Amino acid sequence: MIRIDQQRTVGSLVPALEKLFDLSAQKIRRIHKTWDPAKGSPVFTVKGAYTSRGWTEWTQGFQFGSAIIQFDVTGEKEALQIGREGTLREMPRHVSHVGVHDHGFNTMSTCGNFLRLLREQKLPPNEWEQYYFELAVKVSGAVQAARWTDVGDHQGYIYSFNGPHSLFADTIRSLRVLAVAHQLGHVLMGEKDRRINLLERLLQHAEATARYNVYFGEARDSYDVCGRVVHESIFNTNDGSFRCPSTQQGYSPFSTWTRGLAWILLGYAEELEFLDTLTEAELDQFGGKKKITQAFASVAGAVADYYIANTPVDGIPYWDTGAPGLASLGNYLDRPAEPFNDYEPVDSSAATIAAQGLVRLGNYLTGKGDTARGSHYLQTGFTVAARVLDPPYLSIDQNHEGLILHSVYHRPNGWDYIPDGKKIPCGEATMWGDYHARELALLLWRMAKNQPYYTFYLK
Repeated sequence: MIRIDQQRTVGSLVPALEKLFDLSAQKIRRIHKTWDPAKGSPVFTVKGAYTSRGWTEWTQGFQFGSAIIQFDVTGEKEALQIGREGTLREMPRHVSHVGVHDHGFNTMSTCGNFLRLLREQKLPPNEWEQYYFELAVKVSGAVQAARWTDVGDHQGYIYSFNGPHSLFADTIRSLRVLAVAHQLGHVLMGEKDRRINLLERLLQHAEATARYNVYFGEARDSYDVCGRVVHESIFNTNDGSFRCPSTQQGYSPFSTWTRGLAWILLGYAEELEFLDTLTEAELDQFGGKKKITQAFASVAGAVADYYIANTPVDGIPYWDTGAPGLASLGNYLDRPAEPFNDYEPVDSSAATIAAQGLVRLGNYLTGKGDTARGSHYLQTGFTVAARVLDPPYLSIDQNHEGLILHSVYHRPNGWDYIPDGKKIPCGEATMWGDYHARELALLLWRMAKNQPYYTFYLK
């Protein structure tokens, strides 16, 4: 269980944030100089150098989004140039990519961030540039929403790259592209000129994810523990019926892949912030604002509690709560995570994602008057952030292209690099772990400096 530092303040994290962005600038410049775009998207490091891994193109936005966030915090013109040139050159094909469920990752990390900076006047006004990024988000949101499986009774979900039968937990964080496209007044046009509401699709997908990918201790099966998350839910597309839990990147359907849980935690927490900006009238036709926000808060709270209870004391989780080698580590939850052990890898990327979710959930609940729970999650988020933004997780080696070490991609497939003399993956970074560390740091930086609160949606 995480040992929560009740005395930690966001201001106390400023030195760590300054160090992170100093290292971040070096690594962004290094990747920009060494990466060959012909290789596709950088995914994870091997011996300290970023490499690609063909599965789906879902990490390119993190590459250039990292440079955009760097500019946001530091004002570095070189970072802005890297982010802008990369976005204009490489991201258009992702905007109309009909084969992935990752539009919220790719498009919102790049075009969405630029649109936000223009709205915040951190970039000089440029009418045509704003139209360009708005159009990119609109198209991307519509393409994402078109990956739809209808399961009847006004229910459905955005299906994963596995096909129409597959509902992934991580897609919840891609819903933000639907949210902003909806804010911009866009709709998905279907057959016979049917106008498909993007907000409705967002809410229906979130409802399906909560119903099938998150457990609430209601005896759905023998492993129904409140807050547990399953990576994938499988449906019979002939009749829309749910068939079974599954997983692509976790150990089993009956354990929790911790990065999947982190996606759920952050996705629902930030969507709660977005829903708070909508009027009662906008949500009345979908069940009402109170009912919807209570459901989202229930999911976020359940998975947050599970994360806290099933993570070592320092807030860094192992890659899956049911990984078989954990039995050889003894009382591993009662001591800090051990990235150099011989049995199971930790996943620091799950920590960077979960920490942001905890902070956002804490802020949301505090704003609603639930100060006790809000403070609980906020302090937990600060605790996790303090650990993951510090060595041995923060990469201080200037020759290593990664920013956050001890992150893993696909343990079951054996894709992650295992150093000589080691038995498990360790010491390497992932593009999403690095990006989400920067995104977490941006959120904390703005909080510490009393700057406008960082959100994905437009204000």
